[in-house]
Amino acid sequence: MFRRFLIAAFAALASPAVPPRGAGAQPPERSITVASTTSTEQSGLFGHILPLFTRDTGVSVRVVALGTGQALDVGRRGDADVVFVHDRAAEERFVREGFGGPRRHVMYNDFVIAGPASDPAGVRGGRDAAEALKRIAAAGAPFVSRGDRSGTHAAELRLWEAAGVDLAAGRGRWYREVGQGMGPALNTAAAMNAYVLTDRGTWLAFRNRQDLGIAMEGDQRLFNQYGVMAVNPERHPHVKAADARRFVEWLVSRAGQEAIAGYKINGEQLFFPNADRSEPPAS
Repeated sequence: MFRRFLIAAFAALASPAVPPRGAGAQPPERSITVASTTSTEQSGLFGHILPLFTRDTGVSVRVVALGTGQALDVGRRGDADVVFVHDRAAEERFVREGFGGPRRHVMYNDFVIAGPASDPAGVRGGRDAAEALKRIAAAGAPFVSRGDRSGTHAAELRLWEAAGVDLAAGRGRWYREVGQGMGPALNTAAAMNAYVLTDRGTWLAFRNRQDLGIAMEGDQRLFNQYGVMAVNPERHPHVKAADARRFVEWLVSRAGQEAIAGYKINGEQLFFPNADRSEPPAS
């Protein structure tokens, strides 16, 4: 009996495993990696549009959400197939350096300055962003910066320069750099009752506002354009070039643009598709 058991056990080990019916070799899943900004992720936009893209194409998307500068670096290293960000000057440099392209306009929204209801710097209701920052600095009112090389951080630094404010004097006093994404920066501003520059999409999706509200909006310098680029397969042959191009073309197609326009929170549209132009429509 024991001998028969050993023979049977040996035969079982020696025989190739038989897969269950219908469980033959499956084709690998088609997927791409997109390096993008925290605003597209934390606003909920990707949660809305990516399932629609996958439904239309069969290609799934993994998102690496970082500041724009870091996302572009991921593309430079070939660790993503697509870069979807919002700092036009940095994007155009990425293309000139041969890391990807062509750059395509996708959508826009705007930045706003959020701040405490008490408005200690007296900026509420103004329409000049540089003047608002100048007043914040003069009042020594707390201001939270992302400080993370993101598109939002780059826009903020341009505004401080336009305001003629030397930030070195404010660091460690009223100016605080958190080195994180938009959500953590907003949480810090809410906790400190501080001013902060934020993209409107993330602001609309943000729930922990506490005493914060929009203190200043409407300056044309707060226009916030997003662009998309496939990473160059000549620089990084391993990237999934065909599906990367498919994602780019879908974003700027009628289906992609309608998907972007259809994303709303409490009936308010967060991003405005403009693949056919680079500026917002005249108001």
